[in-house]
Amino acid sequence: MTDLTPDLTAFANVSSFLPVKPKVPERTSLEERRRFRTIWISDIHLGTKGCNADLLIDFLDHTDSDTMYLVGDIIDGWRLKKKFYWPAEHNDIVWRILKRAHRGTRIVYIPGNHDEMVRPFSGMNFGGVEIARAAFHDTADGRRLMVLHGDEFDTVMLAHRWLAFVGDALYHAMMKLNGWVASVRKLLGLPYWSISKAAKHKVKNAVEFISKYESVVARAAGERGVDGVVCGHIHTAEMRDFKHGEGEVAYYNDGDWVEGCTALVEHFDGTMEILHWPDEIAKREAEKAAQAALAMQAA
Repeated sequence: MTDLTPDLTAFANVSSFLPVKPKVPERTSLEERRRFRTIWISDIHLGTKGCNADLLIDFLDHTDSDTMYLVGDIIDGWRLKKKFYWPAEHNDIVWRILKRAHRGTRIVYIPGNHDEMVRPFSGMNFGGVEIARAAFHDTADGRRLMVLHGDEFDTVMLAHRWLAFVGDALYHAMMKLNGWVASVRKLLGLPYWSISKAAKHKVKNAVEFISKYESVVARAAGERGVDGVVCGHIHTAEMRDFKHGEGEVAYYNDGDWVEGCTALVEHFDGTMEILHWPDEIAKREAEKAAQAALAMQAA
């Protein structure tokens, strides 16, 4: 354990993760939540100002599942080593995840590159949370999916690790701008919108990188004889099929909770769906407004 200590020094102040009660109380009972067979979320980046904690807390308070996969970059160790940042809302997220494990939800945590300091604990169980380097998931309709963070297939991470750190610094500068834009839009009563996500989809090189990454990950899954793959890492939610030999391999990316605020879910019949949570909140608020209007008319 002593050789792990330097990597974990940034987390000394997180030793009291769980308060008796969260700062943000749970908003719904279990009976009121949308139930899924499986939920995948990744790239939360706890420990950074870019983490959309409020949206993720709302997601956790309105959904439930038999199994939840945390597909890497849950905690941002890179940033915490530079400057410690851990607001109460980040504690609330950890509290909610551990509470799910306590009541019987299977939680599988697959560390990514930003929380790589957790990888040496693979095979262990902490508070009901299984730590794994990768996992395999069998869907309700009989398909076998490989689940991993995906940095293993990022050529920048593999060949030029220093460049990945430079890119991380630039990315967090963009996240500050993203936060300012989100705050202004909230004051104006406008829905959440990510300037960084919009820019990424407009830049040709980013689009080409994402497309190549998806193809490489899907091919690797096909070579391992599985029906599909679930990953994160590139902060771009996606569902698509790739040709492999005479068949197809399903590629799923659950997105992130910094830019897109998305989750991948499996329904009880095996159907897969990406939930864009800002849109889900907008739908919920519209339904409440419609019901209130009907109630006023009836009165």
